[in-house]
Amino acid sequence: MKYLIWLCRIVLGGLFIFSGVVKANDPLGLTYKMTEIFDIWGMSGLGKYAEVLSIAMIAFEIIGGVAVIVGNSFRLYISLMLLLNIFYTFLTYYALTSGKVKECGCFGDCIKLSNEATFYKDVALTAINLFLWIFRYRVFPIFNNAKINMYIVVGAAVIAFGGQWYTLHYLPIHDCLPYKAGNNIWSKMQASEGATAAEYKTVLTYSKNGVKKEFTTEEFNKEKIWEDPAWKFDTSISTLVKEATGQPEIPKDFALNDLKGEDKTEEVLTAKGYTFMWFVREPATANLKNMDRLKNIIAKAGTMNVKFIVLCSAGADICQTYQEVWGMKDVTFYTLDGVVSKTAMRSNPGLMLLNDGNVVGKWSYLSYPKDIVLDNGKLNTK
Repeated sequence: MKYLIWLCRIVLGGLFIFSGVVKANDPLGLTYKMTEIFDIWGMSGLGKYAEVLSIAMIAFEIIGGVAVIVGNSFRLYISLMLLLNIFYTFLTYYALTSGKVKECGCFGDCIKLSNEATFYKDVALTAINLFLWIFRYRVFPIFNNAKINMYIVVGAAVIAFGGQWYTLHYLPIHDCLPYKAGNNIWSKMQASEGATAAEYKTVLTYSKNGVKKEFTTEEFNKEKIWEDPAWKFDTSISTLVKEATGQPEIPKDFALNDLKGEDKTEEVLTAKGYTFMWFVREPATANLKNMDRLKNIIAKAGTMNVKFIVLCSAGADICQTYQEVWGMKDVTFYTLDGVVSKTAMRSNPGLMLLNDGNVVGKWSYLSYPKDIVLDNGKLNTK
């Protein structure tokens, strides 16, 4: 029993630490997923707390995982983890059966798991967690010195919160999204040859005279249920039958329109040479630190025949107003959907450099290059 308990501690604690570290690389990913789920549940008002909740949840996964392995305040942490695992299991079951949540994002954007795999993973973890909770009085700390155990957990907390602070203010240490360095955005927007769409099976539940009945879409259309007002809609559940293949990694929503409303997406993304793209999501709240560096890049780029454009996530009139406020009348502005912008660039604002359409660099507002130098046709940043 002793060795089984140790094995369960390592598995449960290790997976929680791994999950937390992966998500800490990009806390905004979990924030956006939480916001999406709140919207689905009709609880949009909680969206403003999503970032704080995601930071706390990620930190707890790391801290709790370390505490379970070390054995510090084990009974407290194993109880809290059990509650969290039960919630995760409910959430993944909802995602699996409702068809409303495409991915739960349990390992962020770096490791994709299907909703089915995620659900069974959570069931297994909950079972392990429950086992440890039942035998919680048989678990003892690794070290006899309580201070050492406490310092290890405190150290984990510092790393958990400090790491998230860094990635929130700068950019993810490891970029797992399709806009990462090395990718060609325009190419990622194209479907592969022989691409197939995902196939879903939808089951509609209607009630009549207090009796519920399920229909496939074929049965629903064949029996023309909608023509009988006695049938009342209850639920609709769609399950994935066949995964899509060869579909674009970047949606067509990555559309760049000039301030006159003309689509310039292909023109911008397939342009030869270097192009700086300054992503500004929500201009009114954009952090304007290091604008002197940015203005220096704009000035230097103009002398090197290097393009500098702004991708503004607001209405054309608002973007034009900020174009004047920021003293960028000579810089070309394009509008870009805000949801797409926050996926392509986690910071607001942030800078991206393309070369022949390929992403070669990304910087948050805290890390703009101090200088740029064109050497034998190659642009170097300092």
